[in-house]
Order: sequence, then structure tokens, then C-alpha cells
Amino acid sequence: MSLTREKILDAALRLADEQGMAALSMRKVAAAVGVEAMSLYNHVENKGDLLDGLTARVFEEVALPDPALPWDDRLRSLAEDLYASFVRHPVVVRALAAQDANPRSAGALRVIDALLRALLDAGLTEEAAARSYRSLLGMLFGSVLTRTTGPGAKAARAEPVVAYFRRMVAAGELPSLQRVLPALESGDCVQDFEYQLELLIGGLAPVRG
Repeated sequence: MSLTREKILDAALRLADEQGMAALSMRKVAAAVGVEAMSLYNHVENKGDLLDGLTARVFEEVALPDPALPWDDRLRSLAEDLYASFVRHPVVVRALAAQDANPRSAGALRVIDALLRALLDAGLTEEAAARSYRSLLGMLFGSVLTRTTGPGAKAARAEPVVAYFRRMVAAGELPSLQRVLPALESGDCVQDFEYQLELLIGGLAPVRG
């Protein structure tokens, strides 16, 4: 079976998902595809190219919506698909947020172009479309990282944080926090991406005006 760039990148993505970006090496990727490390350089320039390529594969999982659909339906579809792809590969989101990797491929660029097309079709100026695109990415990154980051080691506390909040708001000096605290306690730290997405889409109307 012939070696291709796509096979190398898919193998690298699987390893990154399993072991993290820091543990990824050309040697491990070569072993995963059954070749010597030097053979990889016929298809990837270096580790930076490898990281960019596997990041692009995550964007390429996103299906492009029908361009005839209304702009908000297209934007919603693209954002939801990106969110699902990022959740499958949170290690890539961490690399993107740290600017350790970029989605460099024609397929990835088509996804970005479709997002910007939807924003422009909403009536935004080029500057507003760029700002809205960055806002969407920030929302995506934050939602995915909050959802997929496991609990770390916690320092010991004499009083649990929930007990602290309940004791402090009982004084009646923080009426808004006291009112909303039960709702805060009943949820969790996972951000509601769908809710945020609808807020963003709804907020584009004033921007257009």
C-alpha cells in the first residue's frame, strides 16, 4: 500500500489524540504507518508541516453547506460541525489556541471561506466579518476546552467553594448573586455552545445596521 500525505496526517492525528501533541514525533508517526522516519519527508517537510497538516484534517471533516441556504443556516451548520470536529480532537484546539499549528490546506481554507461568506452575506462589512469570525473561533475554542479539559490536581481547601459562596451571599449584600446562585449550582462548567451560537447569530443584526 503506497504511502500518501493523507495517510501520514491521519496517523499523526490519531497519535496526537491518544498521546497529545507534545508526545508526537516523526519516529512515532513513521512506526504507525510502517515506514522509516526518513520516508515521511517525501510527503511532509518537517514537524511544523505535520502539525499544520493534521490540524487541517480536522477542518476538512466539516461539510460545506449548500450556498443557496440563508446565511444564518449556513453559519449555524458550519459552526456546529466545527464544534463537533473540535470535540473529537481537542488536542488540535489547544494547538490552535497556542498558535502552535495552523490549518494549512485547500480543504481547510474552503471551510474558512464558507464561514466568511456567510458573515458577508449577513450584510457585514469586511472588518465586521473578520471580527465576528474571530469571535466565533474564540467561542468555539473556549467551549471545547471547557468541555474536554479533565480535572487537574486541586489544592486542599478548608471550605468547599460552594459552601463559601452560600455563606457569603447569605449576608444579603449580593442580591443578584444570591438570586442566581441556585441556577449556577444546578449546572456545570461546560459551556452551552448552542446557546452561545444563537446569541452570536442574533447579535449580528445590530452589527449589520
